[in-house]
Amino acid sequence: MSQPYMPITGIDTHAHIFSRDLPLTENRRYSPDYDALVESYLAHLEHCGLSHGVLVQPSFLGTNNNFMVGALRVYPERLRGTAVVDPEVSDAELNELEKAGVVGVRLNLVGLPLEDYSQPRWQTFFKKMADRNWSVEIQRAMEDLCLIVPTLLDAGVNVVIDHFGLPAGCIDPETPEHQAFLSLLPDSAIWVKLSATYRSKASLEQATQMVDILRNAYGHSDQLLWGSDWPHTRFEDQTDYDAQFSIMTSLLPDALERRKVLVDNPARLFKFKP
Repeated sequence: MSQPYMPITGIDTHAHIFSRDLPLTENRRYSPDYDALVESYLAHLEHCGLSHGVLVQPSFLGTNNNFMVGALRVYPERLRGTAVVDPEVSDAELNELEKAGVVGVRLNLVGLPLEDYSQPRWQTFFKKMADRNWSVEIQRAMEDLCLIVPTLLDAGVNVVIDHFGLPAGCIDPETPEHQAFLSLLPDSAIWVKLSATYRSKASLEQATQMVDILRNAYGHSDQLLWGSDWPHTRFEDQTDYDAQFSIMTSLLPDALERRKVLVDNPARLFKFKP
């Protein structure tokens, strides 16, 4: 049964759900000892006056997206999903994911050797994503983004960058690798999530500078997104949902720009009904 339509007051584009009894991947960097359930997540949204969210498959669950898909099917009007799949995934599996509300895939490349993403297996995969108008989300340190992103853009996909691009502290336009990434932003299909400053050990002042740098590089804020990164895995004792929402309001003090980042931009990218 579909849920009643809910007007969009704000979209959190980055959160994870899981339970501690799910099978975990072998080479994981983290193992949860608690449950992060969709009902708890929706309660956080409502407490902060937000209406919709995007669930991102956590890397420690690998390509078994069933737990996330189950939540998407219960709340089809309020939630969308970003899955983790094998590049040789079948069209049948992609069809099932799409039917459930998945609108993108994630490549968590932290700690992994970089592959040649111009190779046919990857280009075929990215072309499948482009044909479905799905996004490809990248988590990798900013120093390496200019080695990855151009090949995705060549395939015609929307590229979503996690957590400000994971700079160490702050984006530095004088650093060649940072400048190379920033130079890609104008007139491109790159979207950046203003999320998880704690993963870069960035202060509020540094995060404010990064928003200015990104806005200036784009020439607008039409491709900026916000995500809570709930439940803040590995940083649970350092922050919480309310704190992350408060940081967002500090980073985006202008109400019109905040609405753009919270409503207009993510609704367009993640296929929420206006």
